[in-house]
Amino acid sequence: MTDDIKTGLTAPQTIEAFSSRLADLSQGLPKRLRQCADHVAANLDRIAVSTVADLAAGADVPPSAVMRFCQIMGFAGFSDMQRLFRDAYAPALPDYATRLANLRGGARGGAGRLLAEFVEAGRLSLEGLTTAVDEKALERAVSVLSGAGVVHVMGLRRAYPVASYLAYVFEKMSVPAMLHEGAGRLDHRHAIRPGDAVLAISFAPYSEETLALVADARARNLPVVALTDHKASPLARMADPVLTVQEVDFGAFRSLSATLTMAIALAVAVGTARGTQG
Repeated sequence: MTDDIKTGLTAPQTIEAFSSRLADLSQGLPKRLRQCADHVAANLDRIAVSTVADLAAGADVPPSAVMRFCQIMGFAGFSDMQRLFRDAYAPALPDYATRLANLRGGARGGAGRLLAEFVEAGRLSLEGLTTAVDEKALERAVSVLSGAGVVHVMGLRRAYPVASYLAYVFEKMSVPAMLHEGAGRLDHRHAIRPGDAVLAISFAPYSEETLALVADARARNLPVVALTDHKASPLARMADPVLTVQEVDFGAFRSLSATLTMAIALAVAVGTARGTQG
């Protein structure tokens, strides 16, 4: 596809619609626009506070490419695209000091109230998972992982508890697995052999180390299963199958209720399948 891509689309009105359009368009974009798409997908939480120059530098493209990308996504220009994120995304993700200050300012009932609010957020997350789960993708993930010689699990920062829990459960079920945790900045990708599979977990803003491991695995034609938040994420574009989980936040804090539920279901299904194969 050349740079005569048709514009005139109605601008997406929500972050979900933006991510869906990004996923639909990104595979067919020319090189510079694809670089813009990849950078934007990996930095959704930064668009509200970035400039055109910031995005251009991050994507290693000229500013004109960023403007063209905005138009292809259906916006009149960068300011229109940024407004969507300022209105809908950035307000939900202040820094941690601001989050805590906001909670203190409105807190009544102390820790008990906070517990009730997080329980409610977890309940909503679990209900969303029940209705939105892609069962075919989940079955494919079980097939890929149960047939792997070793399952290589990686997830850093917010995804680390999920990755470490998966590695723990796999070990308890005698599923050969290796946790890539980046301790000491050691890179263990050389341990991934033909016949193995990668299970990568990452959420916005996506871990560069996790993306690098996945890119290396894909370059070697090794299967990658992704657990992420959006099908438009850079992790999702390098994996098949892709499992997506959306967590409802409270006070801009997000628990891992639905994500850990997906993880335990996946791990037990893999362990069961391997037992049946054995």
